[in-house]
Amino acid sequence: MASKLWQLQSKACQASQFVAKHGNSYYRQLLDQNKEYIQEPPTIEKCQLLAKQLFYTRLASISGRTESFWKELDYVKNLWKNRQELKVEDAGIAALFGLECFAWFCAGEIVGRGFTFTGYHV
Repeated sequence: MASKLWQLQSKACQASQFVAKHGNSYYRQLLDQNKEYIQEPPTIEKCQLLAKQLFYTRLASISGRTESFWKELDYVKNLWKNRQELKVEDAGIAALFGLECFAWFCAGEIVGRGFTFTGYHV
């Protein structure tokens, strides 16, 4: 156990030395590559302004997304009315979508229970 701890400590030391040696150049390179996204002056006030702009822009986009949702729902209703003319491809896509929704539900349940499958904590 002590040898594993020593190995882990050695790896952590090597990683911190690598970051200390190359971290600053990586940081500068990253900023240079993405300077079109940097707002001047880079202040806390500018960050707060951008956060508010993002929040209210997303809030304003809800009406457009709601409209798209209702169009999609009308499309599904129309497909259901004319299900006799439904193609195998459309039925397969619908089945895969239903399976994906079920899988996400199951994953959410597992995460909600603390990553246990039975619901009991050991």
